[in-house]
Amino acid sequence: MPTVAQRATDLRRQLDRHNYLYYVEAKPEVSDKEFDRLLRELEKIETEHPELATPDSPTRRVGGQPIEGFTTVAHRIPMLSIDKAVTPAELREFDARVHKALGQAPVRYVVELKIDGVAISLTYVNGQLQLGSTRGDGVHGDDVTHNLMTVKGVPLRLHTDDPPALFEARGEVYMGRADFARLNEDRKQAGEESLANPRNSTAGSLKLLDPKLCAKRRLRLFAYSLGAMEGVSVDTHLEALDLLRRYGFPVNPYIQTCESIEEVIAYCQSWEERRHDLDFDTDGLVIKVNDFGQRRRLGQSSKAPRWLTAFKFNAEEAITRLKNVEITIGKDGTLVPTALLEPVTLSQTTVSRASLHNADQIEQKDIRIGDMVIVVKRGEIIPYVVRSLPELRQGGEKPYKFPTKCPGCGAPTVRQEGKVLCTNSKDCPAAIKKRVESFAKRARMDIEGLGDSMATQLVQSGLVKSVTDLYRLTLVQLMELERMGKKSAQNLLDGIEASKARGLARVLSGLSIPLIGETTAELLAQAYSDIDALLAAPQEELAEVKGLGPERAESVYEFLHNTDGEKLIKDLRDLGVNLTEAPRVKPAGADLTGKTFVVTGTLQKYSRDEIEGRIKLLGGKASGSVSKKTDYVVAGENAGSKLEKARGLGVVVLSEEEFEEMVGKK
Repeated sequence: MPTVAQRATDLRRQLDRHNYLYYVEAKPEVSDKEFDRLLRELEKIETEHPELATPDSPTRRVGGQPIEGFTTVAHRIPMLSIDKAVTPAELREFDARVHKALGQAPVRYVVELKIDGVAISLTYVNGQLQLGSTRGDGVHGDDVTHNLMTVKGVPLRLHTDDPPALFEARGEVYMGRADFARLNEDRKQAGEESLANPRNSTAGSLKLLDPKLCAKRRLRLFAYSLGAMEGVSVDTHLEALDLLRRYGFPVNPYIQTCESIEEVIAYCQSWEERRHDLDFDTDGLVIKVNDFGQRRRLGQSSKAPRWLTAFKFNAEEAITRLKNVEITIGKDGTLVPTALLEPVTLSQTTVSRASLHNADQIEQKDIRIGDMVIVVKRGEIIPYVVRSLPELRQGGEKPYKFPTKCPGCGAPTVRQEGKVLCTNSKDCPAAIKKRVESFAKRARMDIEGLGDSMATQLVQSGLVKSVTDLYRLTLVQLMELERMGKKSAQNLLDGIEASKARGLARVLSGLSIPLIGETTAELLAQAYSDIDALLAAPQEELAEVKGLGPERAESVYEFLHNTDGEKLIKDLRDLGVNLTEAPRVKPAGADLTGKTFVVTGTLQKYSRDEIEGRIKLLGGKASGSVSKKTDYVVAGENAGSKLEKARGLGVVVLSEEEFEEMVGKK
């Protein structure tokens, strides 16, 4: 029968092995319950026989005695900052600098997720952890050994029988999303203020004086580089990562080697959405030259090494609770779900509502009312819910069930191609209101004074059941509406009358034809100068219109040739709406045929419609989004993510003045 000392040694060996399998190999062999049983047995032995306790015992992870304050320590090798890139173009500039310094030598890059946590250093002497410190100012940091010993994954002794005399590992301590949400829930129950994000929570946890409190925060580690070493050497970053794994450090599994900067860019972009599925925050990726010899040749500036850079994502995300789901009705009768959230700050704005896309998304992602969810906001795009955190459920969360009756009219709903639809969309007041609003928009029929509130009144009063009813309104009818005087009523009628002359392109874009927006409506109107020519065109011919394609052609054809569509066109014609389009006459200036432009930011000399109209008159295409097919971006003041993306794709960016010079107008 083993002695107590032998049993303690055996328990430490078992617990170290299970920690390694769980945090490094991700292949646990025992349950959490069994691990806790072994740990409690060792704690009991060490309490009853304190002489058997060792400095590297797994029991030290639960925390020792509080300290009085922090000691500042010097790093043997400075922990420098990292230069950042926010666009692919800046990554290409980094690559150009690397190749300029290294000449013709091939360069292999290693790309890793950039964990959004706290950078730390762990120093081992003869295999045993002696010092754990924060990065601090890069030259000096705080001694937080007492807290780092409680961090999951930090080996208290290197997993080797032949440890080097000195070994320094560097990495990122972080808090998982689920643990962060759980911590905030506990604070809320205790009446304490919620913490802002996992990174701040991690930093605060490491500065706690009592390691027992830090242990409760469930911090974790990913090691990613080496510092000072004696008695061991490696030649590449991949070898360094392998050594860290063998010594017992958890290393992030999402690592990619790339032979070119284009491979690097593609890998970085592949994580733009995937990262939301992780259980920890990452705000980008780090790109490192693999070969240490090349790193020495590249050297460093006073602030950062020249052999690595970080690619930063431009979207922000946060964790909050989904309180409820609100349904609105789209212009085609779709029941559109919106998440009602506990307010959270994103991109310096308070977010309390976010898109849930559609029924399929809610089901596939298993998003329930009461769930803690991850919300993302990117630039000017509407915030949206990425996923739920089911591991935080407490039993009261409820799957969301779409209404079986339309909230707008009471008609039955039906599930169709991932959406839930009102079966009465033609006559549903909520859908009619959306169609009227869409028809009146500035870029379409441009009816001044006809916004959300007025559309609601017109539909609820029964005066408007179709967009054609707008042209039948009278002064007397409008003056009977709430807060509508004679002058306001006349102004609205004048706006409606003026809209009759807008032309075929604007009419088509305003009719809520599925898949047809301003750009495709313009293409149709230029290909068929009047509605009769368009009605006479077979579907196959429509599909040949450049930029339209078979799917849009089918949508247009079916809309115009069903009973409702035919009546709509007849009514518009009878009511005097212009259903022709004058051929585009190019003004004097450059021929922009075949060129795609995107306009972003605030312009000084043009409205958005004016400059896009000029682009179209000169034969060009005005698009709303930047892609590889974009030829030029015209950027005004406060241009945002579109400008960043254009630079990243290498798209030519023009100022207003440069645009005018191009088209021959000064």
